[in-house]
Amino acid sequence: MEEVFVSSDEEEINEENNRCDGSLEPNSVHEDEIPKVGTIFSSKEELEGYYKSYAQSIGFGVTKLGSKNGDDGKKYFTLACSRGTKYVSKSKKLLKSNPITKIQCKARLNACISLDGTVTISKIALEHNHGLSPNKARYFRSNKILDPRSKRRLELNDQAGINVSRNFRSMVVEANGYENMSFGEKDCRNYIGKVRRLRLGVGDAEAIQNYFVKMQKQNSQFYYVIDIDDKSRLRNVFWADARCRAAYEYFGDVVSFDTTYLTNKYDMPFAPFVGVNHHGQSVLLGCALLSNEDTKTFTWLFTTWLECMHGRAPNAIITDQDKAMKNAIEVIFPKARHRWCLWHLMKKVPEKLGRHSDYESIKALLHDAVYDSLSKSDFMEKWEKMIEDFELQDNEWLKGLFDERNRWVPAYVRDTFWAGMSTTQRSESMNSFFDGYVNSKTSLKQFVEQYDNALKDKVEKENMADFGSFNTVIACVSHFGFEFQFHKAFTNAKFQEFQVEVAYMIYCHACFDRLERSNSIYSVTENKKKFDKIKDIVFEVSFNEKDYELQCMCCLFQFKGILCRHILCVLKLTGKTESLPSSYIFSQWRKDIRRRHTLIKCGFDNLVGNAELQRVDKACAAFYEVASMVINNDNDLSKMMNLIKEIKSEFTSQEICPEIIEEDDLVHNQVTKILDPVPTRSKGRPPSKRKSSKLDQIGKKLAKKRIQKRSQGSGNHQSHQEVI
Repeated sequence: MEEVFVSSDEEEINEENNRCDGSLEPNSVHEDEIPKVGTIFSSKEELEGYYKSYAQSIGFGVTKLGSKNGDDGKKYFTLACSRGTKYVSKSKKLLKSNPITKIQCKARLNACISLDGTVTISKIALEHNHGLSPNKARYFRSNKILDPRSKRRLELNDQAGINVSRNFRSMVVEANGYENMSFGEKDCRNYIGKVRRLRLGVGDAEAIQNYFVKMQKQNSQFYYVIDIDDKSRLRNVFWADARCRAAYEYFGDVVSFDTTYLTNKYDMPFAPFVGVNHHGQSVLLGCALLSNEDTKTFTWLFTTWLECMHGRAPNAIITDQDKAMKNAIEVIFPKARHRWCLWHLMKKVPEKLGRHSDYESIKALLHDAVYDSLSKSDFMEKWEKMIEDFELQDNEWLKGLFDERNRWVPAYVRDTFWAGMSTTQRSESMNSFFDGYVNSKTSLKQFVEQYDNALKDKVEKENMADFGSFNTVIACVSHFGFEFQFHKAFTNAKFQEFQVEVAYMIYCHACFDRLERSNSIYSVTENKKKFDKIKDIVFEVSFNEKDYELQCMCCLFQFKGILCRHILCVLKLTGKTESLPSSYIFSQWRKDIRRRHTLIKCGFDNLVGNAELQRVDKACAAFYEVASMVINNDNDLSKMMNLIKEIKSEFTSQEICPEIIEEDDLVHNQVTKILDPVPTRSKGRPPSKRKSSKLDQIGKKLAKKRIQKRSQGSGNHQSHQEVI
C-alpha cells in the first residue's frame, strides 16, 4: 500500500476547497468567548486549547509563529491565523504554481509566560482579511485531532490487513457522517505510515530478520534462513513456523510449488510449499521470497526446505513447466515423482498451435488424448494419430511435450498419490489470500505480517472443519456396510467425495470377464455424459479375493485416496459390501487421528509480551461491558461522563503516552548488517501480481490495437464531418 504523507497547509486548503462551497457563515461566538487582553491561563496548553476552540467556532486555522525569551525572564510566544505571513514561492515552474494560503492575515494572539507558569494574553488582533467559515474549520490542520482510541483501532485493523480506506469509512459510519470527524483519511494514512516505520525499523532486510528472531524466541521450532550476496544484500528468504513443520509430518507426501505471485516493491516472487490436509484444504508447509528463478536459487531453496523438514523429502511434487525447477528437483529430490501443472501446460496450446489452419481439430484430438486416455497405450495411439493426420512431426513444442509425457499426461502419472491435484491451483489459491493486502509498494516485513494473517485464517478454517466433522454427521445414501464404515472414519468433506462414487454406481454395470492366475478380472461399463453426449466406457477391475487386493484401471484410489465407483460395483457384484480392510481407508482423510500440529499455536501475536497493550485492552473491555449494561438513558450517560472526568483528573499527574509502539526490535548482536534488496523501478500503475504468459501478453496487445483502430476510426469520422 503506497504511503502518502501530507503536511503543507496548501494541500489542506486545497482539500477544503474541493469538499466545501465558498459560502460564509455568520459569526455565532458569544461575547464571553472572545479572547481579551489580560486574560490569565494556568498553562500554555490551556491557552492553546482555548484559542483553537475559538478559531474553530469562528472558522479559521491556527499556527504557531514563534517564541522568544524576554529580558524580564518571561517567555513570549505568538499564535496566529494559519493564513498569516507572506508566501514565497520556490517553484521554478511559473505556469504551474501551487494554490496559495498565506495572504498576510494580521489576526493573531500574543501571550507571555510568567515566572510562576501562568500565561497572560498581552495583545490580540481579531480582524481577518479573508472569509471565515465555521462549517469548513474542521479541514484546517490545527483542528484535526486523532484521538488515542482511533489510533489504536487503526493499528489493529492495519495489522489485520484492512486497508486505510475501509478503516476510515467504518469510522465515518460510526461517527454518523464526515462532519462529525475530527480528522481525515490522509491523517489516518500519515499515522499508519509513522507506526509502520516504528514497527518495521529502518531497513527492510534488517526489519524482517529482527521479526524472525522475535518469532523464534517465542517458539524455538520457528525456522528461517536468510541468504545474502557478497555485498551483504538480502537475496532470498525462507521461513516456516512450528505448525507448518508439524503439519508436514501428516500432509507432506505430496506438495504443490509455484512462484507466479509478485508481491512486493522488490518484485521478489512468493514461493509457497502447499499440501492438502484431511479436509482437502490447502495447508502451508513453508514459503520463501526469491530474488531469482534460476537453478542455483531453487537448489538453495529446496535444500533449505529439506533441512527444515528434518531431511524427509516429499513423495511427489507438482510445479509449472520450469526447466530450472526441474533441474533442482532432480538433484535435491531424486526419488520424488515430479509432475507439471496440467493447466499451465494446456493454456499454452492456443499460443503454440493457434496459427495452424486446422487448429480446432488439432485441439479436439489433443484434449481427447490427454483427458480421455485410460492407459498409456491409448494415449500413444491417439497422439500418433494426431501427429500423422495433421503432419506435426516437425513441431518442436509437441516433440518436447511427448519426450516428457511421464511428467504431465494423466495416464502416466495417475498411479501416484497426488491428493487429487493435477495443477498448482493449491499454491495459487494460497496466493489469493494476499490479494487486497499487498501491492508493488509492500515492504518485505509487511508481507511477512500478511503471511501470518493468511496462516491464521487457514488454521481457523481447519479448526471449523474439524468441529464440523466432530459435531455433525452426513446421512448415508445407501444401505451398504462399506459406506457406513467410511462414514465413521472419514472427515465430512472426504466422506462426501466418497458418497459421490457411491451415488454414481447406478450408472455402472459390472460383470466377470476372465481369470488371470489368482486375480479375477471384471469389466465395468460406465454410462458417461460428456458435452451433452452419452457414451459407454469400459473399465477393468482386478480383484484378488485371497489377499483382498483391488485395483481399477482408472487409478482413482492411487491418485486421490478414494475408492472408485468401479471397484464398489465389483464389491456389490461379489457380495462383499459389509466392510473393507483398513488399508483402503486412507489415513490422511481420517478424522479419528489426533494430529500434533493442531496443538501448536500458529503465527506470532503482537500482544504477547507487551504489558502496556494488554493493560489497555483489559481496561477497554471492562469499560465497554459497563457502558453497555449501565447506560440506558441520558441521565445514566451524564453520570458516567462525570465519573470518567473524576478518573481522568485523578490520573492527570501521570505521564500517559498515547502512542502504541512495539518493543525495540533491534538485534544488537548481529555480526553482519543485512542490506535491502534492490527495489524495482516502475512507472504508472502497479504491475499485476501474477506473471502473465506470452498468450496473455499477445491478447492484451491485440485488444489495445483494436481500441486504437476504433478510436482512430471515430476520430477520422469526426474530422470528416467537420470538413463537410
